[in-house]
Amino acid sequence: MPRTVEEILRHADELAARFENYEPNDADELDSTAVKLLRDAIQDRSEAERHVIEAVRAARISGMSWSAIGTFVGTTGEAARQRYADLLA
Repeated sequence: MPRTVEEILRHADELAARFENYEPNDADELDSTAVKLLRDAIQDRSEAERHVIEAVRAARISGMSWSAIGTFVGTTGEAARQRYADLLA
């Protein structure tokens, strides 16, 4: 969608006015403790997934079947293969 210089400048002026007129509202603030807990939980989940991928890689190298791996990760062998096979390269 092409925009004219005038449209871009008008939009910039609108944003500048919103910034200049902004008044903080306590109701809009996030609880920093909750944000930290959430961020840490997401990081932990990401690290756990990396560990699972490493374990699946080791299992495949040792000759474990996708069916057995699926049992460990709580799914079918085919679903495990679809989920992890491309990540093992």
